[in-house]
Amino acid sequence: MRTRIKFCGLVRPEDVDAAVDLGVDAVGFVFYPKSPRALDAQQARTLRDRLPSFVRAVGLFVNAPTPDILSTVAAVGLDIVQLHGDEPPEMIDTLNEAAGRPVWRAIRVRSRDDLLSSIASSGRAECLLLDSFSEGFGGSGKTFDWSWIPARRSSRLILSGGLDEERVGQAIAQVRPFAVDVSSGIQGASPRQKDPRRMEAFVAEVLRADALLAAQSGKA
Repeated sequence: MRTRIKFCGLVRPEDVDAAVDLGVDAVGFVFYPKSPRALDAQQARTLRDRLPSFVRAVGLFVNAPTPDILSTVAAVGLDIVQLHGDEPPEMIDTLNEAAGRPVWRAIRVRSRDDLLSSIASSGRAECLLLDSFSEGFGGSGKTFDWSWIPARRSSRLILSGGLDEERVGQAIAQVRPFAVDVSSGIQGASPRQKDPRRMEAFVAEVLRADALLAAQSGKA
């Protein structure tokens, strides 16, 4: 299996186009007003319309009221809802039914016990996105101890937090996640700008890591 790739926090049309050209699987739009990468529904809709059908649009929300999430899903045409705050597990069921969209649950990892407890209480989330804990919400830009992750590959696991072109290969080799998620690791001169060279290097490193694992598996 290849490792899927999500680029998050995209704001500019040229960055969306570059992500599509590089073959990423999902693009994330941030609807958390306190984030430097925040968008409103109209801005996100303009970007979403640039995505072909095989690239999924993910909306990142932090403790937003359910009616606001549903409104944004409809206005933007989001494919996936990502909850990145302290939302209760039952909210996942509500959104699954009301929005008719998969829900991803972000876990802000403090410790191994905290991680295992959060996984156990994740309910009907389609995927779990693991990020390192920070006092604020949204991406932390820092790694956590990957040895805390249960030692099995899971179709529900998306690894985030501090990944860039230098770390993602090691992360794939050690964790073997279903997907990797990156935002600050491909950042350009400002939080609202991505660096095309870092975007390309990140994808190339994921492909290299997958090829190495495939070769090792073939020799086993």
